[in-house]
Amino acid sequence: MVSTQRDGSSVRQRVRIRFAKQGDLRLIGHRDLVRAMERLFRRAGLRLGMSEGFHPKPRMSFPSALAVGIEGHDEVMELELAQPPREASLLADLSQHAVPGLAFHRVELLPNEGRIQKARLTHVTYRIAIPEGRRQETSRRAAELMAASAAFVDRPGRPEPLDLRCCLDALGVEDGELAIRLRVVPGANPGPRDVLERLGLADLESQGVCLRRTAVEVTP
Repeated sequence: MVSTQRDGSSVRQRVRIRFAKQGDLRLIGHRDLVRAMERLFRRAGLRLGMSEGFHPKPRMSFPSALAVGIEGHDEVMELELAQPPREASLLADLSQHAVPGLAFHRVELLPNEGRIQKARLTHVTYRIAIPEGRRQETSRRAAELMAASAAFVDRPGRPEPLDLRCCLDALGVEDGELAIRLRVVPGANPGPRDVLERLGLADLESQGVCLRRTAVEVTP
């Protein structure tokens, strides 16, 4: 399902969108977010590129699904439009129809030349506020973890533990918050909650402290 220009040529524009998912919206799952995005695009009057087959679906993808309960301050999604958009007007249209907790930051038109390559996730960064009385101990444990050659964590249903250290690029307390930067490698990857558990901070979220993903790095 592709629109055509006056000269008969097809229009299929790839777009990368940076957005935030905050507040109560952090409590919905990824599939619900996808459905909410589809409804938003329809309200904004956007014509989406569709997959082929008996049940065509919008051509949209997320390099990394955000876990329930975590806020996303700089999330990434890519989609295909069946119309020639302008970056400024597209961002304005999306922002106008955004639901509470959803904010659009940036729209980037991607080149359509050659074989389509989806964005590849390389790094993600998370932050969480640490109570003042626990910051010194957290800093000590974080330094010990970064100095270790390996740090294994068990996952239910997995026969082998995951090595936190192989994916942990940076870890430390900055301005009263724990900052976690994880490198994405092939295969199963540990997440920020694995790091919190290792540092003895697994109780923070249950106490109402919000875990936030502040950066999603992709290439190209």
